[in-house]
Amino acid sequence: MSEPLKTTNHEVIRAWIEARRGRPAVARTTGQGAVLAVDFGEREDDLEPVGWEEFFTILDDNELAFLHQDITPEGVPSRFNKFVERG
Repeated sequence: MSEPLKTTNHEVIRAWIEARRGRPAVARTTGQGAVLAVDFGEREDDLEPVGWEEFFTILDDNELAFLHQDITPEGVPSRFNKFVERG
């Protein structure tokens, strides 16, 4: 099992998401805000697809990092991820 990793590297984040057949997405909030998300294809009404440029702009503007796990305890690729403060 791999420990969760934290990164802000756009190439690493994109490669991890695409390797799991995910797509960048957001959940829009009231006003101009948005919550970053990864869409793995399971239908979620509140998720809106976005391009990589917008996805990474939101990540950087909000000083977020991508916390993710590579492998589950069973030895298969993990989909565990969340966006956290960089600090």
